Amino acid sequence: MTISLLNRENTGLIIVDAQEKLMQVMGNPDRVTDRIVKLLHLSRLFNLPVVLTEQYSKWLGPTLSPIKEALPEYDPIEKLDFNCCSVDLFNTRLKANALDNIILVGVETHICVFQTCVSLLERGYRVHVPHHAVDSRTGDNWNIGLSLMKEAGAVITSTETVVFQILKRAGTKEFKEMLKVIK
Repeated sequence: MTISLLNRENTGLIIVDAQEKLMQVMGNPDRVTDRIVKLLHLSRLFNLPVVLTEQYSKWLGPTLSPIKEALPEYDPIEKLDFNCCSVDLFNTRLKANALDNIILVGVETHICVFQTCVSLLERGYRVHVPHHAVDSRTGDNWNIGLSLMKEAGAVITSTETVVFQILKRAGTKEFKEMLKVIK
């Protein structure tokens, strides 16, 4: 796979299952939450589409408050499937936004994020996974998930790498806004 740069015209953010009870048992929930919120600031500045999923919210609770507050709107896709691409509403929202590039974040790296990543790649999307914006209960599973996604063709990246690809240049109003967020 050839790595291509992200652009704001056809890139969207998918947030997988960053829910209250699920995040409590992750290895680095504060780090992941921080990175997702930063990416949500970026998405707001450039009107990048955001798709949010929640896995069985009756038991795992809603999306974490800091993430919920940073969303353009709170309209989660409820699911029981681990693979988001197995959910019709998820696919409908993706198609409606005419995306080529996906920034994929959330939990768990080796389960829902991995399965969704592989399906997105099979459908022709270019998937970028900021490594500190995904998490698993154990470091081993986090590493396995990242490794499998890379082998499948995803770009394993960082939040700042994603931010600066979308920004493209310094000195702009958006650059100054994001600088406040990433420092």
